[in-house]
Amino acid sequence: MTTEPIIYEARNAIATITLNRPDKANTLRYELIQQLGQALERANRDDAVKVIVLQGAGDNFCGGFDFSNGLEHYGNITETGYDPGRDVHSVTNVYTSYLSTFMGLWRGGKPSIAKVHGYCVGGGSEMALCADLVVASDCARLGTPYARVWGCHLSGMWVYRLGLAKAKYYALTGEWISGKEAARIELINTSVPLEDLDGEVDSLTAKLASIPLTQLVSMKLIVNQAYDNMGLQSTQTLGPILDGIMRNTPEGRDFVRVAESEGVREVIERRDGLPFGDYSQAPADQQPRKRSQL
Repeated sequence: MTTEPIIYEARNAIATITLNRPDKANTLRYELIQQLGQALERANRDDAVKVIVLQGAGDNFCGGFDFSNGLEHYGNITETGYDPGRDVHSVTNVYTSYLSTFMGLWRGGKPSIAKVHGYCVGGGSEMALCADLVVASDCARLGTPYARVWGCHLSGMWVYRLGLAKAKYYALTGEWISGKEAARIELINTSVPLEDLDGEVDSLTAKLASIPLTQLVSMKLIVNQAYDNMGLQSTQTLGPILDGIMRNTPEGRDFVRVAESEGVREVIERRDGLPFGDYSQAPADQQPRKRSQL
């Protein structure tokens, strides 16, 4: 098995891109995001490809940005290292922002499908919801725990895919949601039992691959344009800026201090414990099922 953070495979008009850090819940680091961008470009430049599938190796789709080892790879999170001007430049510049890579799923002309299982949280959910279609296992868990501390909506897709009542509720509470419930409230397209997830996505890609590419591109473009007209770009400018600010409030800095001094597990337990009791703090019977146990 390759140790590269991204695996790319193209066959029968389908490009499959796999997030390949299963031992770290496919959490996001610079190298993975960089290679994801390259894979999306490769698929969109390949005339033989009609549909792109994004999936996660192992038991999860994506656990968000990598918080392991006391946030050691975040070079600008210390109080002396934070420069708000540079942060704004970084997150709004199309050549340096992770969001422009996530939006490659949306902006690329070919339809994209996120195949979600296990955890799809934080930045992982922001990325998945940039895909044109999202198919999840019933037991998957989607959410934005950063809503409680150290973050803000990035892509805006939690807002644009939901009605006002649900968008506001999840923005304010950061509570998780199952794949089944996500499909019911139309945050995502479809939810099926974990055992049926591969087959469901294969069936969908076969349908799309039977349609002329020019039709797929045109129909995707007209829907995307409608959302651009609703202010998607301005939302995606504001979100990452607010995210940077939230990482540097007194509570945001305290989040970092605790992570560095007492470990990431401790700060996560404080964030997601009572009164919420979700994500890693939820009972075992409420956790996502594991592919490895099928």
